[in-house]
Amino acid sequence: MSAVTATISEGEMDARKKPARPDEGARLGFRLTLPAQILVLFISAFPLLMQLYISVTDWSPLSGVGWWNAWEMWNSFANYTDLAADSRFWSALERTAIVMLVCVPAEFLLGLALATLFADDFPGKRIFYSILLMPMMVVPAVAGYMFFMLFQSGGPVNDILSGIIGTPVTIAWLSDPNLALIAVMIADIWQWTPLMFLILLAGLVGVPEDQMKAATLLGANAWQRFTTIVLPKMKTIIIIALAIRVIEDFKIFDTLYIMTGGGPGVATETISVYIYKVTTQDLIWGYVAAIALAILIVLSIVAVCAMKRIAKAREVPL
Repeated sequence: MSAVTATISEGEMDARKKPARPDEGARLGFRLTLPAQILVLFISAFPLLMQLYISVTDWSPLSGVGWWNAWEMWNSFANYTDLAADSRFWSALERTAIVMLVCVPAEFLLGLALATLFADDFPGKRIFYSILLMPMMVVPAVAGYMFFMLFQSGGPVNDILSGIIGTPVTIAWLSDPNLALIAVMIADIWQWTPLMFLILLAGLVGVPEDQMKAATLLGANAWQRFTTIVLPKMKTIIIIALAIRVIEDFKIFDTLYIMTGGGPGVATETISVYIYKVTTQDLIWGYVAAIALAILIVLSIVAVCAMKRIAKAREVPL
């Protein structure tokens, strides 16, 4: 027995002297996940490469050749030079920027105010909470139709203004080039402020309560607590919320197209509506691919900047 025990003890000692190589587990994990990685790479890379390939040609579905032979219609990057000189594209980009610069700050301020209000308990909080989140649950196309009806010349909006002013109001909101975009932005703010509110409320309830109590005991008022404790603690959440809404407002389409179709004329034609029209009406798919790549680059820059800001926010001690 002693010899057997000694042999086992020696075996255990040898096993302890030879630790398992950590890279073996990593290699096994890589082999097991390799098929899924290849599939994900194909799903993401193939459309991008296809788009890049089409963007340097004049190919369209009506050209009479398959997309695999689009190289026969090579145009030496003419689509990108045309894009730089396309005034309609830049006008659509400008209108998209206006929508972002108005809607995102408005949604943020309203969402932050509502999140601050709902951070405390009050009677009927659950009911009001459910009502407040309802606009976010509405399908964008349905929301567009709702606001299309609201902003008609004989619609409820003009009726309310008539009751306030005391004289009949028959403003053609969606037919006026100066007012149509305002109506679209009101619809966007109504629908997506609840999302901003939900994200900010999640960050607000995560602020340490002990720090708030300590600041109160030291004599800090509500504004001082909000600016010195709440906002720094919510910096990452705020950046994420703003980045999400900037990217989504850049792609605004459903509500806008139902309300105005990009009109009157091109008064509300954002970049998504412009791409849709060029794709379905003009069928210039090579040019559309070039536009989409340019948009992808812009949105990627926004996402990278947001990620860098988030990384810096995490590095700074709060």
